[in-house]
Amino acid sequence: MNPSDITAMAPFVAAILVAAAVILVDFAWPGNKVVALGTTFVGLAVVAALTVAVGQTGSTAFNGAYKVDALTTFLDLLFISIATLTVAFAPDYLGERGLPVAEFSAVLLFAMSGAMLIAGSADLIVLFLGLELMVLPGYLLAGYHKNDGFSTEGAIKYFLLGSFSSAIFLFGIAFLFGMTGSTRIDAVYGYLAQIVAGTAPFSPGLGLGLALLMTGVAFKIAAVPFHYWTPDAYQGSPTPVTGYLSVGPKVGAFALIIRLFVGALLPMAPQWNIVIIVLAALTMTLGNLVALTQDNVKRMLAYSSIAHTGYMLLGLAAFAATKGQDPAGLEGLLYYGAAYTFMNLGAFAVIAAIQRRTGITSNLSTFAGLIRREPALACLMTLFLLSLTGIPPTAGFFGKFYVILAAVQAGHTNPWLNMLAVLAMINAAAAAFYYLRVVVYMFMREPDSEVAVMAHGRLVWAGLAVTTVMTIVLGLFPGVLINIVSRAAETFVKVVG
Repeated sequence: MNPSDITAMAPFVAAILVAAAVILVDFAWPGNKVVALGTTFVGLAVVAALTVAVGQTGSTAFNGAYKVDALTTFLDLLFISIATLTVAFAPDYLGERGLPVAEFSAVLLFAMSGAMLIAGSADLIVLFLGLELMVLPGYLLAGYHKNDGFSTEGAIKYFLLGSFSSAIFLFGIAFLFGMTGSTRIDAVYGYLAQIVAGTAPFSPGLGLGLALLMTGVAFKIAAVPFHYWTPDAYQGSPTPVTGYLSVGPKVGAFALIIRLFVGALLPMAPQWNIVIIVLAALTMTLGNLVALTQDNVKRMLAYSSIAHTGYMLLGLAAFAATKGQDPAGLEGLLYYGAAYTFMNLGAFAVIAAIQRRTGITSNLSTFAGLIRREPALACLMTLFLLSLTGIPPTAGFFGKFYVILAAVQAGHTNPWLNMLAVLAMINAAAAAFYYLRVVVYMFMREPDSEVAVMAHGRLVWAGLAVTTVMTIVLGLFPGVLINIVSRAAETFVKVVG
């Protein structure tokens, strides 16, 4: 290992060490939440500082198997934000149920480190290792409330289908390696470019490998029809875990998609983009249609999460249609991922705060009359739901705006993208019904019974303040983030192009 390797891997190694430090601190001071949380937040601050510092170097590690570029830095900071906010929202909820906070933080940090490994992967093997390091802790978190049958059921379904999808994805990597002779992303890109140029043959094995890769990835992002694990895993998990599962693994899986499909498979974009367009249409439509019928807000947001996957796939489809010549689609995807992170985590944080007292469900009736019991939470939930709907001026509006605009701009290369853009707008309008139904219950319905209000911790309010500010700022000043994601997208496009 040379100095360049150490520099490039410093944030990832630091994240692992912080997780280990939290475990050691819990051994030394068992059950001391203050010390465990303090170690977690200080450690995350150090990891973030290292990420920014290393991002200026553009270094690589292990002969190019891992690289740091603008995209890596952007995604790493987003993963750190997700972990930080999740840890902030969790203690109140977990403490009331007797669930340990230190173990929760440590497992979450290991999952974050896996996502960070994905973000900088330049080799298919490293990509797979990062994927497994991200999803395995997710299975543990889904079943974290081990005395709750719903939590155990959701975790088992998540684990079984997640394991199957990982195996399918690994088979795809094996076929790709067998046909191209390399696991390096740039080498695979070069071989596929030769196939497109007619200087190398296309084999059925390569086609099968691409199909397996697409199937494995579709499971990870919960694209229709590979979404069946999502509602049960989300509804059964502890609410702070549900918030994490709705954004962390999703953004991590899209990081994998960018590294794999854009970095390695872009020369064959016309072939696989057909599948992406179909998946996007099915995912956004079915997700919204089923969400319309839900009376449980957590389950509703689970199907909503599926629909948002479809919107993000729209950005990927637009980028692939231009064969990487126009970064607008990739910029829209990255912007949407960041905007969705803050508004969706904020919504789940409000649900977790309402459910702090044990025995409180996430049914719609729980939200009835919330404006009179807890006006601050009702107003914040309204903001997050309006942003998820795509009402301006919120972060969610510009998230949808950028991916739809990219699709329209790329419509001259593929007319189906124009139809997909129209379908996205129709779906966004339909989604307003189930989002605003929650608002109606909060402001216009009387509760079935009076529920005593519990005080919420400072960490919860601090996390809600961050998600609120980001949801508003990214809506009022979208250029702040679009400039960042533009640099990330253009740097990546330059590398693969």
